Amino acid sequence: MPPSSPDEVLTPSQLNTLARDLLEDTFPLIWVEGELGNLSRPSSGHLYMTLKDARAQVRCAMFKPKSSWLKFVPREGLRVLARGRLTLYEARGDYQLVLDHMEEAGEGALRRAFEELKARLAAEGLFDRERKRELPRFPERIAIITSPSGAAVRDVLSVLGRRFPLAQAEVLPVPVQGDGAAEKIVAMLQRAQAAQRYDVIVLARGGGSLEDLWAFNDERLARAIAASDVPVVSAIGHETDFTLADFAADVRAPTPSVAAELLVPQREDLLHRLRVLEARLHNLHSQRLRQAMQRTDRAGLRLNALRPQARLAALRNRQQDALRRLEQAWRLRVERETARLRHSDAVLRAHHPQRRIARLRERLAALAPRPRAALARRLHGDALRLRGLARSLAAVSPLATVARGYAIVQHDDGRVVRSVLDAAPGDRLSARVQDGQIRVRVEPRED
Repeated sequence: MPPSSPDEVLTPSQLNTLARDLLEDTFPLIWVEGELGNLSRPSSGHLYMTLKDARAQVRCAMFKPKSSWLKFVPREGLRVLARGRLTLYEARGDYQLVLDHMEEAGEGALRRAFEELKARLAAEGLFDRERKRELPRFPERIAIITSPSGAAVRDVLSVLGRRFPLAQAEVLPVPVQGDGAAEKIVAMLQRAQAAQRYDVIVLARGGGSLEDLWAFNDERLARAIAASDVPVVSAIGHETDFTLADFAADVRAPTPSVAAELLVPQREDLLHRLRVLEARLHNLHSQRLRQAMQRTDRAGLRLNALRPQARLAALRNRQQDALRRLEQAWRLRVERETARLRHSDAVLRAHHPQRRIARLRERLAALAPRPRAALARRLHGDALRLRGLARSLAAVSPLATVARGYAIVQHDDGRVVRSVLDAAPGDRLSARVQDGQIRVRVEPRED
């Protein structure tokens, strides 16, 4: 039957838009668990895949940057738990899941539950160090809560028997994995605490996956360990395995064997300590015996001192000893005074006036030639300087010029005639030559 009006006819895009709105309104946010298939990651960084089970599959897309935040590497056949919104890709009419979160299924979910429970218990202070109890130094009875057929119990018993055979170890059998294991472990732990016969309790199990160890991540077990009056040692799995029981326990051992080593001392160390204590006890006994003998000797001396003869003998001995000390002291005093006198005599002799005068005479005799030599050197130097000065004066003296045949003409008052203008006709002058003076008179000039 054809449509009654054109408005009732839809185009493919309109139909897909309506279908998309219906899907998005009906399924706002869903979780889907399945196996990855048809995985592809183009250069855009988006991630395209299908989630499938044995009967069906659904297309999925995870756009960048959410695809770069994944904590694991997606691969074909991996089972994952994904969260996203259901929508429809209008261009092809395919409906798909647009994912915003994806994690590995199974162990990934367990890991998430483990971290959430751990954070909640830690916030309550269940794992605080202040709550931890110290282990007994020499435990007499040790309770081992574990599987009686596992390797862990054999390791613990072997180490305990080798290191400290005096300790009594009792195995309290429980299942360590599977359904109901956590409840049975909690019940056995509470029963061991109520018995009040154990000094320490050990929770032991061999290694395994997170799922295998899940019984020891039970919240009830963690709270029972924290509430225990008896110290609890956790020795679960290998060194890299951690459970909530490890954090709640008073001591966490990386392996069951190490737990046994932490609980009891080494037999050889105890034997060595016993030998040391025995030697100290022997020395102390000998010392006290010597002190007792000394006290006995002193008491005997005091008893002997009460008799008059012993008293007189003691006083006589004291007198003789005092006389010896007095004589020795007097001898030492005389020797010291004699030495002081000898020293003073030597000092006086060294400072006697005659010895000093003799030394001064020797010094004067040694110093006597020095002034004459210094005076001779001084006179010789002065003579040399006078000769030099004489040569210098002779070089600039006018007498040297006169000696070469020149004459110095002077007035009677000593003024030197240097120019014809310095003399007038009729002046009487003296001309000094090498061997005397010649009196001259200035005559007028005849033109």
